[in-house]
Amino acid sequence: MKKLLFTISAVAIFLIGGCKSNQRDSQKADLIIYGGTSAAITAAVQAKKSGKSVIIVSPDKHLGGLSSGGLGFSDTGDKSVIGGLARDFYHRVYMHYQDSSAWSWQQQDEYGNQGQGTPAMDGENRTMWIFEPHVAESIFEDYVLEFGLVVHRDEWLDRERGVELEGNRIVSITTLNGKTYVGKMFIDATYEGDLMAAAGVSYHVGREARNTYNEKWNGVQTGVLHHGHWFKSDISPYRTAGDSSSGLLYGVSGEFPGNYGEADERIQAYCFRMCLSNVPQNKVPFEKPEGYDAENYELLARVFASGWSETFEKFDAIPNRKTDTNNHGPFSTDFIGMNYGYPESTYEERKEIIKAHERYQKGLMYFLANDPKVPDDVRARMSLWGLAKDEFVDNGNWPHQLYIREARRMVGQYVMTEHDTFSDKEVADPVGMGSYALDSHNVQRYVKKDGYVQNEGDIGVAPKRGAYKISYGSLIPKKEECTNLLVPVCLSSSHIAFGSIRMEPVFMILAQSAAIAASLAIDGGIDVQNVSYSDLKKELTMQKQVLAKP
Repeated sequence: MKKLLFTISAVAIFLIGGCKSNQRDSQKADLIIYGGTSAAITAAVQAKKSGKSVIIVSPDKHLGGLSSGGLGFSDTGDKSVIGGLARDFYHRVYMHYQDSSAWSWQQQDEYGNQGQGTPAMDGENRTMWIFEPHVAESIFEDYVLEFGLVVHRDEWLDRERGVELEGNRIVSITTLNGKTYVGKMFIDATYEGDLMAAAGVSYHVGREARNTYNEKWNGVQTGVLHHGHWFKSDISPYRTAGDSSSGLLYGVSGEFPGNYGEADERIQAYCFRMCLSNVPQNKVPFEKPEGYDAENYELLARVFASGWSETFEKFDAIPNRKTDTNNHGPFSTDFIGMNYGYPESTYEERKEIIKAHERYQKGLMYFLANDPKVPDDVRARMSLWGLAKDEFVDNGNWPHQLYIREARRMVGQYVMTEHDTFSDKEVADPVGMGSYALDSHNVQRYVKKDGYVQNEGDIGVAPKRGAYKISYGSLIPKKEECTNLLVPVCLSSSHIAFGSIRMEPVFMILAQSAAIAASLAIDGGIDVQNVSYSDLKKELTMQKQVLAKP
């Protein structure tokens, strides 16, 4: 009997202890935000401004996503429609660079002030659209301190068992570390849409067919050649030029590209937005990466041999003699065709894909700086550049964020299409505006019927009327699927419409609007689908969101 009582007591103590442990690891807030992107921070700031408790559950250690991960040459489009907290961010960038101490490697008057379709520094509106990565990250960290944001870093959603649902509502999410977060409302602010997917919300990966939404620029776009990211000369894709029996060069697919306008599961290419410096004291030379094989860049050597000379077209200047270096040309930093599995992959599989992109891009830079097949003038000029020594200092000066241009996209209450971006129909419930071109990077590199290589999928089409409205319905799932989740990054959009919406300022805009909607839903004890648009519009206007072209 004593043994039995002891056993029962021991079990009771264990169970009580276990419950206490789970309680210790369970945290509650009005709003739980999953992600560490610029959208995540913006949403959290707005939640606090709305008087709500909020926890950011961030898989990332560094906050800000691409905005602090190398994309400092902002894709602004029409900056007059960037309002609210997004504009506040760019105002804070402006204020940072008004301090002379911010100019460590050049004087402010030496900086060219060239932005993407706009001056980098706008003195009249006290905004600045071009910045160094560490400056952006420091601003996001300032938001954390200023608003007392609770941020749990390096916390990865348990995608298999970590979303607890009651009917069509999320009750809590749990991370791989065993921490549970209970909330009234949830926001998925990741580039991948992991929370959305784990909650059972419908989504799409890849390109829809042209006839899915009656769009011109969706689906396979063989023969459509925009920008300058295609092979303008006849380049052989074979190891021995002209000999198909010799096998294909690295990076060329032997698969049929698909018929024009067809749907596929391919997604536009990813790359790292490198921050380079040409200041001798602040540059790290390009080193030969592990596993480097010069043959992987033979296709680029043939492009050079054809007379191509645009290597430095996207070495876009940011302050202090640095760059935001982006993809340009037929063979560049985009690792075309090597990311198809990324959206649905496990965390470990994603790490391998990210590492492969890093090896490819580091190898490319080493090739450009050292290989004798690269023209002498290009090698000489490349030798002046290196990774910026004062950026990404805990990651070997390499960006901590891969540019996930597209992954999952929700199929929600309303699907944004090219017709919305062209303003061909009226959006009755705008929560923000976009204006950038419908911009898809290349999706595949294939062999044409004539035996030469070509890229496919690069699209650049300007909205017909400039800025356009983005529907509240595109931020929320279908009601039967989930009633307390908002998705401002992997929002409900076709592939080609997302090509315009997917810009960092727009993600910040939509995240702020999502947080306002979440606050209204909490106050009213209602589903996100039942939020009154008139009430939402009133709050958006008070927070200086731009809902119509000024």
